[in-house]
Amino acid sequence: MEGQDEVSAREQHFHSQVRESTICFLLFAILYIVSYFIIRRYKRKSDEQEDEDAVVNRISLFLSTFTLAVSAGAVLLLPFSIISNEILLAFPQNYYIQWLNGSLIHGLWNLASLFSNLCLFVLMPFAFFFLESEGFAGLKKGIRARILETLVMLLLLALLILGMVWVASALIDSDAANLWEFYLPYLYSCISLMGCLLLLLCTPIGLSRMFTVMGQLLVKPAILEDLDEQIYMITLEEEALQRRLHGLSSSVEYNVMELEQELENVKTLKTKLERRKKASAWERNLVYPAVMVLLLIETSISVLLVVCNILCLLVDETAMPKGTRGPGIGSASLSTFGFVGAALEIILIFYLMVSSVVGFYSLRFFGNFTPKKDDTTMTKIIGNCVSILVLSSALPVMSRTLGITRFDLLGDFGRFNWLGNFYIVLSYNLLFAIVTTLCLIRKFTSAVREELFKALGLHKLHLSDTSRDSETTKPSANGHQKAL
Repeated sequence: MEGQDEVSAREQHFHSQVRESTICFLLFAILYIVSYFIIRRYKRKSDEQEDEDAVVNRISLFLSTFTLAVSAGAVLLLPFSIISNEILLAFPQNYYIQWLNGSLIHGLWNLASLFSNLCLFVLMPFAFFFLESEGFAGLKKGIRARILETLVMLLLLALLILGMVWVASALIDSDAANLWEFYLPYLYSCISLMGCLLLLLCTPIGLSRMFTVMGQLLVKPAILEDLDEQIYMITLEEEALQRRLHGLSSSVEYNVMELEQELENVKTLKTKLERRKKASAWERNLVYPAVMVLLLIETSISVLLVVCNILCLLVDETAMPKGTRGPGIGSASLSTFGFVGAALEIILIFYLMVSSVVGFYSLRFFGNFTPKKDDTTMTKIIGNCVSILVLSSALPVMSRTLGITRFDLLGDFGRFNWLGNFYIVLSYNLLFAIVTTLCLIRKFTSAVREELFKALGLHKLHLSDTSRDSETTKPSANGHQKAL
């Protein structure tokens, strides 16, 4: 009987492993297909030639798609785990959800950590060096020569990084000498800390920029505005620019390019005005205010949760991200409000991720990284994939550190050394709350600041970025640019 029980246990373990592997493969296949279409939407079409460079571009495209799929998996990791915990609590004995268990969740966290390291340290450097390689001088040109140069560059990069980590770790702990047990975990811990610091910089900016972005996507209410008059004026300006453009000689290249750019801006503004005119009354007067109020509520809840987490850190050591382990998956709800609280946590996690991406592309240093439809080079695509991978890999750590969720970090995500440092975690929470509040205050008081600068005559000194932007790109009250 004992032998039969052992064989039965082995069979169940084998079937569970096959089932979990199949589920992981299907989930990743869906993410890979979606990522492929996203990258193809932005990839420059002129790169699709049929030669050696086309093969290199195709390989780099596949590696970038793999990295973007891993990034999407890292973003979905924490929400999927939270909702799985609530489903197992609601239906503990349901036959159709037996595949959703703690083993599958732990396996997904381990795979996300493994693939994140693989993409960050191997695949993306390989794709970049392979794209830029030409082969060593004296060797026959071709794919093999480029692969050889790429491998040599990867080896030199690995030696450089390991040397830097060796020196940094020696300054912290001179007794540590094991590569696999100390140096590599220490390296990934540093990368995760850099990702969380990048999120700390991008997320507050993105939270304030979300109001501007949604204002550009939605139709604003037309209060005391005559859209017909604005469209009429902008049409006259368009016709005047077209007459000037046809009347200029082709030898005046600078004036022609300047007029074409101005004509393009006028057409864009005319399209926006026509869209506002065609929008229904409920879209103008209901959707826009509702979305703005919703963004304000989500931002306020995020800041309040961070403030509550700061108070918990001061009185309870279990609030630390690297504290004591809570109940297993499916044992107890991690939210005070049950399923509603879990849904709110998931919404806030996605909101923070979108805000961090918006804030990342709003920074001046990363502004040139913004992808353009059908006009993004493979080098820029690789840079975007690496940036999104760093942000998405740090998202679960940031969500747990800020107290957005109480779900314990699984796998290698919960083994970072700095998560156990009280002063680092407390400073991170304080900085997030303060910087987010300052960004929101700056956002909502920008109009008042502009009027004060104009009243004091300081607007000519360009002390405000918003005033400078409004002078260059903002249309006047009657719908056409001040340059007319």
